[in-house]
Amino acid sequence: MTTLADPVPGGRPGDVERATALAGELSGRGVHGVVLAYVDTAGVTRIKTVPTAKLASAAAWGVGMSPVFDTFLAGDGIATTDVLGSPDGDLRLFPDLDHLTVLAGQPGWAWAPVDRITQDGQPHPGCSRTFLRRITADAARAHGLSFRAAIEIEWSVGLGSAPDGTFVPAATGPAYGADRQVELGDCLADLLAACHAQGVDVDQLHPEYAAGQFEISVGALDPVAAADRSVLVRHTIRAVARRHGLRVSFAPAVLAEGVGNGGHVHLSAWRAGDNLHTGGEGRYGMTADGESFAAGLLDHLPGLTAVTAPSPASYLRLKPSQWAGVYTAWGLETRECALRVIAGMAGRRATDANVEVKPVDLAANPYLALGCLLAAGLDGLASGAVLPEEVTGDPALLPADEAAKRDVHRLPVSLTEAVDRFRADTVLREALGPVLADAVVAVREGEVAAVAGLDDAQVAAAYRWRY
Repeated sequence: MTTLADPVPGGRPGDVERATALAGELSGRGVHGVVLAYVDTAGVTRIKTVPTAKLASAAAWGVGMSPVFDTFLAGDGIATTDVLGSPDGDLRLFPDLDHLTVLAGQPGWAWAPVDRITQDGQPHPGCSRTFLRRITADAARAHGLSFRAAIEIEWSVGLGSAPDGTFVPAATGPAYGADRQVELGDCLADLLAACHAQGVDVDQLHPEYAAGQFEISVGALDPVAAADRSVLVRHTIRAVARRHGLRVSFAPAVLAEGVGNGGHVHLSAWRAGDNLHTGGEGRYGMTADGESFAAGLLDHLPGLTAVTAPSPASYLRLKPSQWAGVYTAWGLETRECALRVIAGMAGRRATDANVEVKPVDLAANPYLALGCLLAAGLDGLASGAVLPEEVTGDPALLPADEAAKRDVHRLPVSLTEAVDRFRADTVLREALGPVLADAVVAVREGEVAAVAGLDDAQVAAAYRWRY
């Protein structure tokens, strides 16, 4: 389980003693340093590292880092808000010892996610991990709810020997084909072994549709742990691939044309041990609260795209009829709908029923994405929202009058449009708070300005190796 208490100067009760013992264990296993990782507003994982012997100090007093990174762009430019983006100030990074992991794919190192607090010992209002912890805890107090979440990870594997900046697929077999598994079998086996050693339960690992593309699906956890796991697994994929002379990209669009890399989110709401997405009298067994939660997700998707699809490259991926989910529509097991209701296999529905949100990619900060999805779903639950008529098949094929009747509309087609919809969504902005909400707007607008005048191929190239 994730530690829900905020870090405090001097460490939470027992943290220093625990970190001291962990440091001794790590040293005995040949671990020399600990990666302290967090994800910025642009979706890039930023880190500091400490020697293993300094873990106890980090648990007590944190490690310094500038708040300027809250407004870093993916290309390392800097946007500004009224309180962020200057060279002033300092923050402290506190490792979550519950999720400290020895990196099997990167010998000599361990990894831990961090929460950030101010020099005065207060939670940093721009910390996305703290935001997700807070909204999860608030849902438990106000609604008696808990959640299970998992983020699918798609990535493209390129040859490390390719000319600088270019992408040459490292596997040339057909989509979903056995040839690709054979071509990269050694690397994939090492990845599975590393995940197992790190305590990551893998449900599936398989070739995907695009050239050199693969997908890994991992087990569901509480939202904070699920976001942590997404960051850890991507770190592991990179490390294992590099040991095999390969280079990986999680960018939404590695190339301007074709299918991009997604980061679909699977999410379920629970109360008193019962899954709200099954066992009810609603459509496909949903309970009334389960349907209202799903309806809230659907209602807020236009504004959510500024968080779940945060890069200019995201909109090269979000195209109709490519299973990206670009319409405000839902359906049972319908992969073209933005919201896919998954009833689960007979005999396992009590555990497996969930909803899948499809217009999400791995440029998204997973803590921001999950936190905003929870805020949207909770808003639907509070208002008793009801899902509209479901859609079967491809929403892109609906006649205009039928689409209007069913309230099926295209999601934003550009990052600029997504920011406009986010600005208008008071539920999302209030959930984030002014510091984080303004950072989202500033960073997205900075990304738009950074690619002004570029064509699609140049946009894809600009972000190809940033994620």
